[in-house]
Amino acid sequence: MHTIDFDLDREHVELNQLLKLVGLADSGGQGKAIVASGDVTVDGAVELRKTAKIRAGQIVRVGDTEIRVLAAHG
Repeated sequence: MHTIDFDLDREHVELNQLLKLVGLADSGGQGKAIVASGDVTVDGAVELRKTAKIRAGQIVRVGDTEIRVLAAHG
């Protein structure tokens, strides 16, 4: 499994935008399509809300890629 650590510099990020920011989607629209496909889980549960608010401490999985959302230190 491939792991990506994403430093969150705000309260939350929308799921489709997270996929774009980490490079798994070329655009927010493609991110929405990936979420709609049912291939995305958040903390182990399938997430179909394209703009679900993802916060620090959550784990997002797409296929064999895991995104760990971390609180940015600043």
